[in-house]
Amino acid sequence: MGRKRKEKKKMEKNENFRNVFENISAIDYRYWNKELAMYLSEKAFIHYKLMVEIALVKALHKRGICDLSVFEEIESACGKVMVEEVYEEEKSLENCIRNKVSEKAKPFVHITATSFDISDTANAMRYRDVVQVVLLPALIDLEETLIELTKKQAKTLQIGRTHGQHAEPITFGFAMAEYVSRLGKCIINIERCSRELKGKFSGAVGAYNASFLFFDDPEKFEEEVLSELGLNPGDHSTQIVQPEPLTRLMFEIILAFGIMANLSDDMRHLQRTEIGEVGESFEAEQAGSSAMPQKRNPINFENVKSLWKRTMPSMITLFLDQISEHQRDLTNSASARTYGEIIAYFVSATNRLAKTMKKLEVDKVNMRENLELNKELTSAEPLYILLASCGHPNAYEKVKALTLKAQKNQNRLWNIVLEDEELFPYFGKMKDGQISNIRNLMLYYTGIAGEKAMKTAALWSEKINLLKNKQA
Repeated sequence: MGRKRKEKKKMEKNENFRNVFENISAIDYRYWNKELAMYLSEKAFIHYKLMVEIALVKALHKRGICDLSVFEEIESACGKVMVEEVYEEEKSLENCIRNKVSEKAKPFVHITATSFDISDTANAMRYRDVVQVVLLPALIDLEETLIELTKKQAKTLQIGRTHGQHAEPITFGFAMAEYVSRLGKCIINIERCSRELKGKFSGAVGAYNASFLFFDDPEKFEEEVLSELGLNPGDHSTQIVQPEPLTRLMFEIILAFGIMANLSDDMRHLQRTEIGEVGESFEAEQAGSSAMPQKRNPINFENVKSLWKRTMPSMITLFLDQISEHQRDLTNSASARTYGEIIAYFVSATNRLAKTMKKLEVDKVNMRENLELNKELTSAEPLYILLASCGHPNAYEKVKALTLKAQKNQNRLWNIVLEDEELFPYFGKMKDGQISNIRNLMLYYTGIAGEKAMKTAALWSEKINLLKNKQA
């Protein structure tokens, strides 16, 4: 009779199986990633907690508290626990394990542990692993894409922009090098922070009350359990691990996300019709606007920005969860379940941005035309510097007044400059050809932009290769 009830219940579950499009979270129906689910799903969380339970019994066996057969029995039972079983009627994980072992083995399941010895340690493991195995490779792929773009476009002339206005000439590679450098620093920090996540095995209030009943060196026992999992203990825990290591990791991830959003904004603005210096690569069958066939909307860059807007405020939640009263409260019991979403959205955005930047179309002709729009006005800086070097007492204000006059009268700056008698004495002090050189300089007035781009690309290429070799 009991078997029939179980079969009926199983049939009812299958009939009520929820379609993915009935889910609420956008992660489930739009941004779901099989590789991420191996670490961030509830099924994965149970798997990691079972690994901690196994590590505990293994350490007990090594200490002579239980024999080998008990360890092997509990290890085998952990391999048979299903996530559905754990959540059916809210059974505890340790009871699910105990239900699958002999009377001899039952006492050694979860012994000396509190639930957060298991769950906090499992979280440290899975966040470490998902960062190392999924997030960092995606981020490194984007970084290497930007490095290659920097090198390829190191000498491609472009007008620099500040406050949205034409400033001085740079190169497009120089513009990309900024993001190579900023993102590279985050990659290094994310990798380091992922290795600094801590586990714990210090009991209900963190004072090793339970394990001290068995061992004179409970801290050493804690190290032995965690070493089975590739973790180190924090130097002090309460019922929970200190929140700062995970908070620092998430903070660096969100910092990197902001850099990606900044890059996406820049690329989106350069794709504007009236600028047209770059463009997302469009396939023949790809739709732009549903109403305007001529449009090529920068949807990938906009998607990255949108995902950043969704994720960035989550950092506030982590800061709020930093506070737990006394040795433990449950004010983060719901909010902490959402931390994995930060990684899920971030990886989705990283992969999308890397794919888009790999196919980025750079319109060098438009870049050149935009650069030449105001090439006389942008020669104002070298002009005032040269006048100052020849002794003009107020060169900056003088040249500023001349540029305003040129703009107001819609005249060419150099027509006004060469007709200004006040400047004749200073022209006489200039070396041969300097005036004509300034007038023709703007296409080459890029400082060391190209060299700096190549230098930055080489530096971060070396750093990223060292990191990859370290991880191999």
